[in-house]
Amino acid sequence: MYVTDAGQLATPDNRVSVIDTATNTIVATIPVGTGPLEVAISPNGALGYATNFLSNNVTVFDTATNTPIATIPVGVNPLGVAVSPNGTLAYVANHGSNTVSVINTATNTVTATIPVGLQPQGIAFTPNGAFAYVANENSNSVSVINTATNTVVANIPVGIRPRSIVFTPSGQFAYVTNENSNTVSVIDAATNTVVATIPVGTGPVGTAITPDGTLVYIVNKGNNTVSVINTATNTVIATIPVGLSPDQVTILPDGTLAYVTNQLDNTVSVIDIATNTVIDTIPGFNGPTGIKTGTICMVSGL
Repeated sequence: MYVTDAGQLATPDNRVSVIDTATNTIVATIPVGTGPLEVAISPNGALGYATNFLSNNVTVFDTATNTPIATIPVGVNPLGVAVSPNGTLAYVANHGSNTVSVINTATNTVTATIPVGLQPQGIAFTPNGAFAYVANENSNSVSVINTATNTVVANIPVGIRPRSIVFTPSGQFAYVTNENSNTVSVIDAATNTVVATIPVGTGPVGTAITPDGTLVYIVNKGNNTVSVINTATNTVIATIPVGLSPDQVTILPDGTLAYVTNQLDNTVSVIDIATNTVIDTIPGFNGPTGIKTGTICMVSGL
């Protein structure tokens, strides 16, 4: 598992910490750019991509050697990042320039820049890679990008201050957290319309889905909890207390555990999905926020 420690804006830490998930301990660190906030892993687990919010670039690192191998200039204040299902492209949401940078992962170069809504943040590909959905924090919308043409083909109104997006494994639905509405919007990807709005905790930000698509985990930054949504009924079936100012969540590929970053505790909470209880708390971070699973797992923070 990889954890990116950004520290705080005034005192950035600028590292990726490597966690052994067998022992839940930090075993190595990787230097990245200034103020890393989010991270994505290639589908084969070989490469990691960390967005550096304050240095306006993306650090690419080799997960086999835990070393940085490239630095890619992108837009202003890069935040969300996602790698396409086939691993050929990485899309980066530039929060400060209202664009998405398209990175060719074979050459580590930006091949396109796509205008989207105001202050884009979370980004996710459909499982077939045909579209990328971008949460526009200050437009209260989701932009839908056709990845074949790199053009926006739809804009979907959602709640107030959308932050992150996750798709069901079938690609039928997308779940979007609305931080200032205290809700989650459910989008039907076939029609690009909101078909359900689910009340959750205070200030929902991060989201992740179990591999079988039955449960969505929502991080509520405002009241230090995680809401668990049953996707069959679109209702909250559990609320789990975690650390202070939790931000993002990821789920292991086998669906057994969820990991939640606690920004003000400098910890990661480990949740047993079978019981929806916290079974471990991992210390040693410095303002962790984003988190993703890969061959190991990635966490980013600021």
